[in-house]
Amino acid sequence: MKVAVIGGGRMGSGIAQVFLVRGDHVTVQEPLAEQTRRRIADGLAIAASKGLVDRDEALARLTMDAVPADAELVVEAVPEDAALKIRILAEAETRLSRDALLASNTSSLSIAELAAALDRPERLIGLHFFNPVPVQRLVEIVVTAATPPDVLERARRVVAGLGKTGVVVNDSPGFATSRLGVLLGLEAIRMVEEGVASAEDIDTAMTLGYGHPMGPLRLGDLVGLDVRLAIAEYLHAKLGPRFEPPRLLREKVAAGELGRKSGKGFYAW
Repeated sequence: MKVAVIGGGRMGSGIAQVFLVRGDHVTVQEPLAEQTRRRIADGLAIAASKGLVDRDEALARLTMDAVPADAELVVEAVPEDAALKIRILAEAETRLSRDALLASNTSSLSIAELAAALDRPERLIGLHFFNPVPVQRLVEIVVTAATPPDVLERARRVVAGLGKTGVVVNDSPGFATSRLGVLLGLEAIRMVEEGVASAEDIDTAMTLGYGHPMGPLRLGDLVGLDVRLAIAEYLHAKLGPRFEPPRLLREKVAAGELGRKSGKGFYAW
């Protein structure tokens, strides 16, 4: 399959990597092309150490360029900015054949709203991958009332072909995972703010007591507290006060304490 990924950040690079490991030809559209290529190469080196792929052969199937006209699947993975995503998806659509599948990796924005700017809105579907993409086994497949059965079936095959499990969710703010995960994360931040327990002890309670692979505060640091705040503000506007961002979250973002990407969040990285 010929796959294009728009956006070469942590998520986009991870998405590109899993398609390369599968054996696909992948084009990544990203202004910081060399930085993105190095990130993907580093990820492929890890996969090669596990016997999953030949790093050099996979890199030979990677192109850093604009979305090609013959792409069969395009996955948009730019930041959670609706206007940016709409512009990127509309531009990509003009390059593609009518049979190409368009997907957004958004973790919370309405697929129907993103699709409204397209000539063929019914072919946009949500493919919400999880960070880190090569490791996480889940993909949310987000459908709208206009999604045809054949588009959903194609999305299911793509996800299964990557060795991942897809869950189908109807388009709604935050879908299933972000809606639940953000709510848990916001409450954990409030608990730190109120002095209930330390970030480390709250996370340990959730990993050992509830079997979560990672505590909500460490996960927030990994995702990025700025991203967490943006999603919370969107859900607060759409779903009401239970998603109101805590003061501590706003303060950390304002101070540049964004988590792993900045070196400090609830933890030192």
